Amino acid sequence: MDRPVEMFDRVHEWAALTRFIADPQPGATLGVVSGRRRQGKTFLLDAACRAAGGFYFGATEATDAESLRRIGAALTEHVRSASPFHFANWGEAIDVLLDLGRERPTPVVIDEFPYLARANPELPSLIQEAFRPLREQRTTSRTRLLLCGSALPFMGRLLSGNAPLRGRAGLELVVRTLDHRLAAEFWGISDPLLALKVNAVVGGTPAYRREFARGDSPRGPEDFDAWVVRTVLNPETPLFREARYLLAEEPDLRDTALYLSVLAAVADGNTTRGGMAGYLERKAVDIAHPINVLEDAGLLRREADVFRENRSTYRIAEPLIAFHHAIMRPVWDQLERPGSAERVWQASRRRFASNVLGPHFEQICREWALHHADPDLFGGLPARVGQGVVHDPRSRTGHEIDVAVVGIADGRKAPLLAIGEAKLNDTMGMGHIDRLRRIRSLVAESGRYDTAGTRLICFSGAGFNDGLHEVAREADDVVLVDLARLYRQDA
Repeated sequence: MDRPVEMFDRVHEWAALTRFIADPQPGATLGVVSGRRRQGKTFLLDAACRAAGGFYFGATEATDAESLRRIGAALTEHVRSASPFHFANWGEAIDVLLDLGRERPTPVVIDEFPYLARANPELPSLIQEAFRPLREQRTTSRTRLLLCGSALPFMGRLLSGNAPLRGRAGLELVVRTLDHRLAAEFWGISDPLLALKVNAVVGGTPAYRREFARGDSPRGPEDFDAWVVRTVLNPETPLFREARYLLAEEPDLRDTALYLSVLAAVADGNTTRGGMAGYLERKAVDIAHPINVLEDAGLLRREADVFRENRSTYRIAEPLIAFHHAIMRPVWDQLERPGSAERVWQASRRRFASNVLGPHFEQICREWALHHADPDLFGGLPARVGQGVVHDPRSRTGHEIDVAVVGIADGRKAPLLAIGEAKLNDTMGMGHIDRLRRIRSLVAESGRYDTAGTRLICFSGAGFNDGLHEVAREADDVVLVDLARLYRQDA
């Protein structure tokens, strides 16, 4: 299948769908496609159906009977049947879907499948029965049935544990947000600092540029402040309320006020369970459930401390939600009044730099180390990249590490490939390297990791002084990474 020319990237996802749909083996097969809202799943699957002559059905929130009527009408139009389809139950509908692939491999997409399953909880079991290995309707069909959904907790359970469809799917595809490099290309931004700032506000969700901002991208670094005012802080644009809607659209989030407060706590810098509990004036055990639900929904991400297994920190996974809680929610009443956005933004820029942009820069550095950096830079392939605190028993202090790169254990003590410090607005010098060397020696004394080849990495958005450049040229264990390198494809 030829990928549509208007489709940005999604090369991997399109290739996976092509292999699944064009698979010549006999028998109907099942696939599951998931991903957060606004990532372009519908566009991707609809394009695949058009390219392969398949059938696409988008479910809505409706009763079971109404959904059966809707899919019957859609199938009647698709096959141009003289007699309209009227289904008494989903078993009949599924068999007609299987019959669509009787002559050739044919994609059949049911989008927003969780809506149908909520109205009829037996639907996954009915599909399991329809895909029974020796059932004639399956063996004589080459339908490639794709179930798609944005409700991540539900989609995650669809193929797990004792779920009816476990073991039935031949494809499990997750459509993710664009990473920082692809997002910069998608927004048409070549300046790395500007790209980082925009990414810290709207992340890598494609719909936020095309539909929500109507193609409005900052014209240059000097236009960033005006762009924030006329888009995300503008009550006339969909971006203004999007963060609220993302939370409201999650079916497992019932006590919305509590979930909003948990996210607000994290946005305010309270990144541990104890910190969140203190912010909310509740016991840590009382917020365990909302934290878990936000994790399952892909809105909150837990990151274990690389140096202390029993300690974890949390961060908001969606930049727009982090921006909303740090900048917009505290002054929501002011922002709703037309003409107030510029005044609010001017007063919020410092908070944006400290609570949003700084932590986002650190996260981009970690993602670069894990997904983009040449493994030779670290002397090995990273197994995981995180952050943590190294304890100094002599001074009884803790040293924070922004980027810690851990290698593959290979039957021995895991190698600590690199430790790094990330400073967006500071020109870095020898003081930062001296600090990293001290921390490396503390890790070596603890015996937790093999530090024989640990590299020291300085990430800076403001550059490095001449002394540090000279040391990096002469020392094999010192690596300097600026914004240009974070965004350069060959770095």
